Amino acid sequence: MKQAMPFSERENRSPKLVSSIEEAIRRSGLQNGMTISFHHHFREGDQVLNQVLDVIAHMGFRDMKIASSSLSDVHAPLLKHIQTGVVTSLESSGCRGVLAEAISAGALPSPMVFRSHGGRAAAIANGQLKIDIAFLGASVADAFGNAAGTYAGPLPEGVTPSLCGSLGYAKVDARYANQTIILTNCLLPYPCVGQGISESDVDWVVLVDSIGDSKKISAGATRYSQDPRDLLIARKAAQVIMHSGFFYNGFSLQTGTGGASLAVTRYLREVMVAGEVRARYALGGITAAMVQLHEEGYIEKLMDVQDFDLEAARSLARNPHHYEVDGNQYANPYDAGSLIHQLDVVVLSALEVDEDFNVNVLTGSDGVIRGAVGGHPDTASGAALTVVVTPLLRGRIPCVVERVTTLCTPGEHVDVLVTDRGVAVNPSRPEVAARLERAGIILTGAHQLRAFAEAIAGKPEPLPFGSKVIAQVLAPNGTLLDTVREIGHEKSASGD
Repeated sequence: MKQAMPFSERENRSPKLVSSIEEAIRRSGLQNGMTISFHHHFREGDQVLNQVLDVIAHMGFRDMKIASSSLSDVHAPLLKHIQTGVVTSLESSGCRGVLAEAISAGALPSPMVFRSHGGRAAAIANGQLKIDIAFLGASVADAFGNAAGTYAGPLPEGVTPSLCGSLGYAKVDARYANQTIILTNCLLPYPCVGQGISESDVDWVVLVDSIGDSKKISAGATRYSQDPRDLLIARKAAQVIMHSGFFYNGFSLQTGTGGASLAVTRYLREVMVAGEVRARYALGGITAAMVQLHEEGYIEKLMDVQDFDLEAARSLARNPHHYEVDGNQYANPYDAGSLIHQLDVVVLSALEVDEDFNVNVLTGSDGVIRGAVGGHPDTASGAALTVVVTPLLRGRIPCVVERVTTLCTPGEHVDVLVTDRGVAVNPSRPEVAARLERAGIILTGAHQLRAFAEAIAGKPEPLPFGSKVIAQVLAPNGTLLDTVREIGHEKSASGD
């Protein structure tokens, strides 16, 4: 029968809007052993995962499989749910803090699975990773499920949304999960349209008191560094890019997390402005520095899968050529049209790099999980020029080593290594080495950098790994790249 009531009344009775997280869980059909997912766009400010798991535990569910796009220090409460059997499996791109230390010591019943951002998106899309229910925090939403991570329009009185910016990783979960639940603390009048998640991908909407702290988006690995060593490395990396042959009008750029990597944009701005060089697009985690270049006309388009600070999140709402892209468009390894395959230059950080240019971004020098695979192997394989930046030493711990502790990005995808003590070019890229030498950049070998580090700090002792495999690192195509074993009680000192 045709609905005769005004829409304002129908909106208040939206069949998707439920009164609590518990009610949404009941209606979603959650059962023991299911796979549930979350996103990490609030980074250290995320409040959704812990809220939801507490409710799930209270309702008596067990054997849950968590597939979050990443896990941070803020998710330490997950450990109690592992210890009580509520959670028995984890998939993510990264893990840090107390939770990571416990997993490294063997706390999880089954090996944790680490996928890159592109690998995760591809696995969800092709059914290799099946999500039963996605719990997705949104800065704003309407009663029918249209949701976004940023907003610039009029707001109801007394309402202040918690902005996180692009929901690029969450969009994939929303599209492919059997059930999608949006959690928001800012319910707007219908239609809340624009960038974000479509109502057609949403089953339930819950209004909660809080979903995240926007101020903590830039905490941890995405904080801007003032460390003179990081800035020295960043300036050297900018010089490498400028003379590499891939710095031209219309080039494209991405910088990853880590102080030196993020700082590269500042120094590239100097040479872009001086030479009137403009980029066609900047990709990936967008920063305030990239927004500045965009608004000054030096970057034509921002292709945004996640935001590393609040200024970037606000820019997404106000700048018409700042676009939100999902994880598949960003880095699906099977899609030749994904943005990483059109990328000219990517600058990436590392915990360790070895003589063959292999990179570890996951485990510290003590063998403990303390990082994230993220988009590292995705962008390294897709970009025309991959520049990895790292200090030669962290404290007394060498970062250039004979063999990385954990293989995350194969050396065949790394072109240049920039440290505070020298620059090395992969022998497979002699044309890049020749260009840099013509520009007066002094080059060395990765093996020489390793020897220099060991001459200062000594050769690291072998780590006391046990026999139990506590994590698997998968390549973007889903094949096993490496395993991480349980670390013993006697750990070497770590400068990470």
